[in-house]
Amino acid sequence: MSITRHNWTKEEILDVYNKPLMELLYDAATIHREHHDPNTVQVSTLLSIKTGGCPEDCGYCPQAARYHTNVEGNDLMSVRQVKAQALRAKASGSSRVCMGAAWRNVKDGPEFDEVLEMVRTINKLDMEVCCTLGMITENQAHRLAEAGLYAYNHNLDSSEEYYKEVISTRGYQDRLDTIDNVRKTNVTVCSGGIIGMGEKSEDRAGMLVALSTLNPQPESVPINALVAVEGTPLEDQKPVSIWEMIRMVATTRIVMPETQVRLSAGRTEMSREGQAMCFFAGANSIFAGDKLLTTPNPDVNADMEMFELLGLNPQKPFIKKMQPETVEAVDSQFEPLGEKPKWTRPEHKIERNEEAKLKAKEVVK
Repeated sequence: MSITRHNWTKEEILDVYNKPLMELLYDAATIHREHHDPNTVQVSTLLSIKTGGCPEDCGYCPQAARYHTNVEGNDLMSVRQVKAQALRAKASGSSRVCMGAAWRNVKDGPEFDEVLEMVRTINKLDMEVCCTLGMITENQAHRLAEAGLYAYNHNLDSSEEYYKEVISTRGYQDRLDTIDNVRKTNVTVCSGGIIGMGEKSEDRAGMLVALSTLNPQPESVPINALVAVEGTPLEDQKPVSIWEMIRMVATTRIVMPETQVRLSAGRTEMSREGQAMCFFAGANSIFAGDKLLTTPNPDVNADMEMFELLGLNPQKPFIKKMQPETVEAVDSQFEPLGEKPKWTRPEHKIERNEEAKLKAKEVVK
């Protein structure tokens, strides 16, 4: 049984990343099955609640005000609009809504109050709520937690060494400080990065060192392939190959065995076969919907067809946040139904009994 380590070195991770592909896939798939249901993938919906006009200079981002892209800026959406989008996402199979606002940092005031109300509203729909709003203070993190926020996304993007080649308006430590502020609450952490920005494999390993040495490690890690947008400094970058994505997903799975690995931006350039290999290598989450903030994404119906073809099931909300011993205790109150499945992770035993599901949900809330 693999264990979670917090002392990975860059050299060790590079050794994993550079393994012969078949060996890497075998190792990653084995670890994946130790900690996760290999046939369950979470479907999340990413919603841009405030688009464009960002003062940052992230070289990959079309929402930066200083770049001339085709992104149209929009003011903050209303709570009513967000609820309508969340209901639509839930009907399409999503169990999580991630709300993104093009801010450098959160400012207290009417707009933040509106975001808090959005969090409360979606939480009442029995969906996981995630936000990515830029830098937040400890007090703001606590206010989001009180509103019912499930996860906060704040990507490290790359290694600390390469980061400065892409962004100058916010330091690497600023990002780590925001993650630390979130960790002072009961909100889970979502933090990953982007490959294909011109970095070397050493930088990819460096990013995984930074993430894996956090204690606890992030509950979810998005792996994005750069979508080069005309008008941004990285517009001429060539797309990463599917083999690089597979290697990155597999390495992330090995280094962070209990984490949800999110196959994020760049899926429009991936075949179903390529995505299937990413799932085999340990990816167990995707973002659905026609857009990821401002970049293209596969149609939700195409994703559902892919799920059916591969025999994948959408993950239900709140499963991963449960402590195994809590669910074990709830599950022990009921007789097992039929033969035990081959895969018996404690947090999913709850699926064997509807009454147990309801009771465990109350525990989580």
